[in-house]
Amino acid sequence: MILKMNDTLIENHTTLYSKQIKSRRLWNIFIFLIFVTAFFMSSSIIDFNLSKIINGFPRLGDYALKIFPNLEPNLLFENSKTEGSIAYWYFNFKKYAVLLYETFNMAVLSTLMGFVFALILSFLSAKNITPNIFSYHFVKRFLEFLRGVPEIIFAILFVWALGVGPLAGIIAITIHTTGALGKLFSEVHENADLKSCEAIRSHGGNWISEMRYGIIPKVLPNIISYALLRFEINIRASTVIGFVGAGGIGQELYLVINFNYYEEVSAIILLIILTVITIDILSGSIRQRVIGEIND
Repeated sequence: MILKMNDTLIENHTTLYSKQIKSRRLWNIFIFLIFVTAFFMSSSIIDFNLSKIINGFPRLGDYALKIFPNLEPNLLFENSKTEGSIAYWYFNFKKYAVLLYETFNMAVLSTLMGFVFALILSFLSAKNITPNIFSYHFVKRFLEFLRGVPEIIFAILFVWALGVGPLAGIIAITIHTTGALGKLFSEVHENADLKSCEAIRSHGGNWISEMRYGIIPKVLPNIISYALLRFEINIRASTVIGFVGAGGIGQELYLVINFNYYEEVSAIILLIILTVITIDILSGSIRQRVIGEIND
């Protein structure tokens, strides 16, 4: 009797497991079909052509050769008046360095301001700590709008309103940073342990005290890590929005591309690549240390 019941249970379990496997396979097939359909629909809309891509790739090499400077091995370290030297290639280095410094400052300032605004708004958009449901929905939608509009769109608007220069770029990146970090910070808050807040409340503390002493100390390593990651993104964004006149090295790059100053194009691109890689390595190292503190 007991053996028969065990056999029945095993059979039922096997049947249920088979149904789950079958259901999962059907869902996988369904998702795959949606993906394939979306791919072909998108390909038809954008005129995706594999032969065009294959034939077009060699042109990248042609352009790279065109912008690459004519350096002479025996003249590399001569002065800036000697054609074929590195100094001749970077005859405008001081100007580029100033613009790179401007780009860096744009990223730093916009990240700091976005960090402050995002931190304030994140307390209102976290469902478990918001003071009321109205502020939760309003601020959440507001942050969605800020991060939903690309930085370059904001940059175009502020260049038109404020004129060409880094101020328009700083405001544009700050707005988008506020929206992006606000979402990340609010998710961190929603996963935080609220026992400290309850203890503070039981001793007569107000909502601000709960945030200051109950939430911030627990989430600080996470939000610093997110802020550093956003800083890396803002370095690249500060370069890109220069193409619409929002300051930085990107604005100079746009000009030399338009005037076909090929050697200057390669000089600026190389500086941007080296700067971004260096900042990414340093920022990544700091983030790893912060994450290590979280794990410890």
